[in-house]
Amino acid sequence: MPRVTQDSYGQTTDGSEVTRFTLTNNNNVVVRIINYGGTITEIRVPDKEGKVEDICPGFEDIEGYQANPIYMGALVGRVADRIAGATFDLDGTTYNLNANDIQEANNYVHGGTKGFDKMMWEAFIDGSKLVLKYVSPDGEENFPGEVTAVVTYELDDDNGLTLEYTATTTKTTPINLTNHVYFNLAGHGAGAAELENHVGRVKADTYLPMDSLYIPTGEIRDVTCQPQDFRTPTRIGDRLHDPKLDRGFTCNYNLQVTGNKEFAARFEHPGSGRYFECWTTEPALMFYTGYWLNNRGKGGAMYGRYSAFCLEAQHYPDSVHNPKFPNTFLRPGETYRQSTTYRFGVMTS
Repeated sequence: MPRVTQDSYGQTTDGSEVTRFTLTNNNNVVVRIINYGGTITEIRVPDKEGKVEDICPGFEDIEGYQANPIYMGALVGRVADRIAGATFDLDGTTYNLNANDIQEANNYVHGGTKGFDKMMWEAFIDGSKLVLKYVSPDGEENFPGEVTAVVTYELDDDNGLTLEYTATTTKTTPINLTNHVYFNLAGHGAGAAELENHVGRVKADTYLPMDSLYIPTGEIRDVTCQPQDFRTPTRIGDRLHDPKLDRGFTCNYNLQVTGNKEFAARFEHPGSGRYFECWTTEPALMFYTGYWLNNRGKGGAMYGRYSAFCLEAQHYPDSVHNPKFPNTFLRPGETYRQSTTYRFGVMTS
């Protein structure tokens, strides 16, 4: 029977008590989450020999997560990914957001100066579920409306880690929530060589070309004859250094979803035998191979360039400027909903 326990994870610099929650099941899978940023700090999964190892890069303590410049394991919002020029127009009003993209000072990314990843979330245990809640005040990061966000984490006995998101608002505002967890199925500190050995499949026929600042150009391009084509199982290392790519993969895949939760991707590591699948209700999946990683982490591990990857289930980046992209505006009386499951296992052949 899956279960949830809790213990102390120390204090933030302002004295807030941080709680760590441990989700376990009957298959020796363990997931740990802290209520600071809703951050996933560990995912421990057996390999083909039954050896359990942490496959989730992260930091040793709360100090590391407070300094976390790469959103490692954290919930991001109120709008994940980028907004060009850190501004958008809505119902005749221009909203100027806090520009915080370290690559381009004029752009907004992943919540702004102090996004959801840096907030203390109210937390409680509901049976086998961890429920986190955060109320974002009207005007926070210059967004309109008070937003109430609830994210539920649940680990089941089929080794599925499900994240259920809801949000409501008092004024029309853009919403795009995701979790920025990183993976290396060989082990959190296994590095770039083992990341390249992962074999991936993504159920997407198209993707969004981006400019050098990771802003979509507006084109929707077929993956055929492109390094982004992962429709059949493909070794990451066979594509990662393709000259058509700019700094590895930062690729928004456009999924063929109908609003129901559907299969989006599967990644395997032949050496350990581990795999995981991503199932989601979201219209897009951001595949990022960690070009900007340069961080010391758990156990002294060095997370360098291409040492881990993300699969962020979300809406399209910069949707507020592209009417043909799926809508990200949430209005009063509506409820934003998202469900994403990461399912872990061991290959049988």
